[in-house]
Amino acid sequence: MGVPTIDADRLARDVVAPGTPGLQAVVDRFGRAVLNADRTLNREALGALVFVDTLARHDLEGIIHPQVYAAITRWFMALEAPLGLADIPLLFETGHEQDFDVVIVAACRPDQQLQRLMERSGLSGSDAHARIEAQWPLADKVARAHYVIDTSGTLDDTDRRTRDVIRALSQRSACS
Repeated sequence: MGVPTIDADRLARDVVAPGTPGLQAVVDRFGRAVLNADRTLNREALGALVFVDTLARHDLEGIIHPQVYAAITRWFMALEAPLGLADIPLLFETGHEQDFDVVIVAACRPDQQLQRLMERSGLSGSDAHARIEAQWPLADKVARAHYVIDTSGTLDDTDRRTRDVIRALSQRSACS
């Protein structure tokens, strides 16, 4: 809807691209078993390690998240628009919600969340469930959000609510 957006998931992939210090740090911590033959990150192998071991997941987050947040900060500092959106799925889990003026949570029913994750990622039901369980409960995120966009209905419903939120934020930005 025309609002400049930065995607934390994309940044997280970028910081572990071949030849980056982030990928080297991941290999140093988890070993070469997390690399594909072409020296790219084997996300499936890494996921198998970090979603069964909380310490391993925290170590990975300690490598990736600081670089992601540094990139987001640089992006906002260079932004020349009155409004910008950072799409950060693990915002609350990383403790950075206070870094932003407003937090918007997109929420749906738990069964939809699981199904959508499986469809988007190709994960099995048990693997998708493990990833969801590693996050804060969606209800807790909803309770802490300034705005909630319910995505459990039709795309038209979601678009309408999104436009309402953008309109409210644009008005808020104009008053600042």
